[in-house]
Amino acid sequence: MTSNESSKELDVFQQIVSGLSSLAEDNRVRVLESAITFLKIDIGHRPFQSSRQAGIQITEVDPLPSPHHATGAGPTPKEFLIEKEPRTDIERVACLAYFLTHYRNAPHFKTLDISKLNTEAAQQKFTNAAQTVKNTCTKGFIVQVARGKKQISAVGEQFVRALPDRETAQLALRTVRKRRARKSSGQSKSTPK
Repeated sequence: MTSNESSKELDVFQQIVSGLSSLAEDNRVRVLESAITFLKIDIGHRPFQSSRQAGIQITEVDPLPSPHHATGAGPTPKEFLIEKEPRTDIERVACLAYFLTHYRNAPHFKTLDISKLNTEAAQQKFTNAAQTVKNTCTKGFIVQVARGKKQISAVGEQFVRALPDRETAQLALRTVRKRRARKSSGQSKSTPK
């Protein structure tokens, strides 16, 4: 995939997310399902084909099945992390935050929730989970909300969705940072009196 194609895909993705963000969750689902039907897209289990093609056999039973997984609509936490291939603890926290939001219907979570999901995914324990979550906030992948809870940020969403494609994931980060820089430079200009 060329950089131009990646950029175009990212622009379309941002338009979709922006448009859907203003709708209630039920309406989002209805709009997405309608678009998939209209475009005759067979989504099947496409996000996880590369693991199967690579010959990775996953036989673990999910100890705390989510409603999505119980119906076969989503991966286990372990499958999700194998597919996304996070390279750092910060990336792993972002992936776990994404999983909590989209597969466990828990958009607001605490550090303990991330740690429990990390254990469920059979991942190595974080040396200092609180510090790792704080570093993930600093990186901009998750943000603080009320009462010590956190949620995945728009940057985090785009980054995790792009994984394991590192080029597209980095392009998502650069695009968001450019937009922030433009907004900051536009706001700091003062008009002469």
